[in-house]
Amino acid sequence: MKTLSVALPGREYEIHIEAGLLDRAGEYVRAVCPRAKRLSVVTDSNVAPLYLQRVQDALKCAGFAVEGIVVPAGESSKSLGMLGQLYEQMLDFGLSRTDAVVALGGGVVGDLAGFAAATVLRGVDFVQIPTTLLAQVDSSVGGKVAIDLPAGKNLAGSFWQPKVVLMDPDCLNTLPDEVFSDGMAEVIKYGCIRDRAFFHLLDKCGSRAGVMAHIEQILYTCCAIKADIVRADEREGGLRMLLNFGHTIGHAFEVAGAYEKWTHGQAVAVGMLWAARLGAQMGVTPEHIEGEIAELLTKYGLPRYIPCPWDVMEHAVCRDKKRGDGGIRVVLLHELGQARTEGLSIPDLLTKLKKLHGQVSL
Repeated sequence: MKTLSVALPGREYEIHIEAGLLDRAGEYVRAVCPRAKRLSVVTDSNVAPLYLQRVQDALKCAGFAVEGIVVPAGESSKSLGMLGQLYEQMLDFGLSRTDAVVALGGGVVGDLAGFAAATVLRGVDFVQIPTTLLAQVDSSVGGKVAIDLPAGKNLAGSFWQPKVVLMDPDCLNTLPDEVFSDGMAEVIKYGCIRDRAFFHLLDKCGSRAGVMAHIEQILYTCCAIKADIVRADEREGGLRMLLNFGHTIGHAFEVAGAYEKWTHGQAVAVGMLWAARLGAQMGVTPEHIEGEIAELLTKYGLPRYIPCPWDVMEHAVCRDKKRGDGGIRVVLLHELGQARTEGLSIPDLLTKLKKLHGQVSL
């Protein structure tokens, strides 16, 4: 087993990574939720047939009463309507303030269940059991929880740290190739922003099989990078913004596909290329870096281009959560493994992006 700690004062928790860990979920949850009697386990329609019964059995063996709540798979479940349904089911089950919510699934389930945990009864304990690569390396760690609003993605949310994160790499064996590739975008992001050697390791792995041969090391490296950043900046006041590399523009691609045509990972992949182009345009990022990132994305089945009308991109950038006082901080690479934020006014950023949009759209 690999274990690392997220040492936030008063909200410390551990991340455990081990094959077969699902079967031991009960003992780990009992250790961090000693007073809990009831657990609401939120999962989706894809994950439930694979792992829900197994996890419920493990939790019941630790003395918990367990309720499984299955939501439809997909981004559309991160909604106010679905959040309301979760509240009703949890309260009907008798969930109290000493009980807990468990997220079993990918990023959508983690965000939705986490936001429910942060707000039901003014907050109950929360446990993450991520089953996708994207959730294991990114969304399950750091405490960001949210739902989508008609105005945009993740616009209603909170910071609600889990009590423990349990990662079973064996869950990745059941992922379709597209979903595995989706997670690889976030894996590649960590190499881009913080660890050049890790970026080159991913290049050498070269395929899903190559990654799985080193999966515990890869999961640990990604989580260690994120944990270090979260420890220094829990609420995204500065350093944590580096984790948004590729996301500001990537969100525009998600909007362009109505959150259905393009996955989050695909959007972030192309967003990273746009960030590299923007950095090159500004004289910050060496021009060769875009090509290196593009080659690695291709190895893992990720796109280099997504069509996006200019008005959609403009709207998404203006709605970005990182904007403020007429400006926005964008994440750019000074070298592979070295990211920094650069402040731009919204009009200046839009002017630069519109120029790139015209070039890319040719």
